[in-house]
Amino acid sequence: MKKLLGLTLEELGAVAAELGLRPFAAKQMASWLYVKRVSDIDAMTDLPKKARARLAELGYTVGRQAPLAEARSTDGTVKYLFEGVGSRDVEAVYIPDKERATLCVSSQAGCRMGCRFCMTGRGGWQGNLDAGAIINQVLSIPESETLTNIVFMGMGEPTDNLDAVLAAIEILTSPWGMAWSPRRITVSTIGKLDGLRTLLDKTQVHIALSIHSPFALERERLMPVEKAFPIREIMPVLRRYDFAHQRRLSMEYTMFAGLNDDERHADALVRVLKGTDARVNLIRFHRIPGFEGRPAERGAMERFRDRLNDAGITATIRASRGEDIMAACGMLAGHAETQKKDQK
Repeated sequence: MKKLLGLTLEELGAVAAELGLRPFAAKQMASWLYVKRVSDIDAMTDLPKKARARLAELGYTVGRQAPLAEARSTDGTVKYLFEGVGSRDVEAVYIPDKERATLCVSSQAGCRMGCRFCMTGRGGWQGNLDAGAIINQVLSIPESETLTNIVFMGMGEPTDNLDAVLAAIEILTSPWGMAWSPRRITVSTIGKLDGLRTLLDKTQVHIALSIHSPFALERERLMPVEKAFPIREIMPVLRRYDFAHQRRLSMEYTMFAGLNDDERHADALVRVLKGTDARVNLIRFHRIPGFEGRPAERGAMERFRDRLNDAGITATIRASRGEDIMAACGMLAGHAETQKKDQK
């Protein structure tokens, strides 16, 4: 079957031409998919009945899929499991916080980056999601209509699946699509340089860089990709772009007790961020099987935050969410994968 969900206006134009319809039919289909959010071709009632029948004959379907499972936290966070690629399903996490309602979406089934402390990375890579599978996460949760923000911080490295991520962003932000402001979207990345440059040139979304240590050797031990994409090469690229007005640059810094949570690391991070308008999100590590690191103490995180703030860098401690529902990224999907294997 061929999915309509995830097709851009240009791609829907090619479908319209295949059906012998005029170009404006592409906008009609886009409206049904992304504004009216239908799940069945027959609901596209302003397309000729023959055209709808022809779509079915050609193997087209809308391509919407409901979550396979969900886990609800006492704090309101909800983890949804969606069909992925190969043997690996993927996660989307809904995070309500006062007037904000954020959805964390996945772009890959698994991840190739191999970060030592990440459950997704430890599980390996199964394949890329297409744009339809990314958009499906947004449209197919019960809270879809109330979302205020989307973050590409779920499973996978977005710049390692850039074509699909760019198509999804185009659908989210285009007037013919969901018409969101790009300021409602954040893409998290390890800093894969070619993909990062393309993302910065082609979109106005916010960027969140995973850094986790200001020292190259220490970062490499946590994130092997430091060897291929060193922080010393990433920061000059980021300094060439304006993050003071339309979009924001943030640093994701997961804190481990006795590893990256002292004054020496805070001062080095200040030096790394010199000349940028970056803010820092300090993240409490969620324990995962097979990694010996321990979460930093709250007091250490507060001292680290205050030292950054005193140096003129906005730093905040991200509230831990969903710790009672396998909160670490990849744990729900990994649990589901284990169950599948046990059932064979």
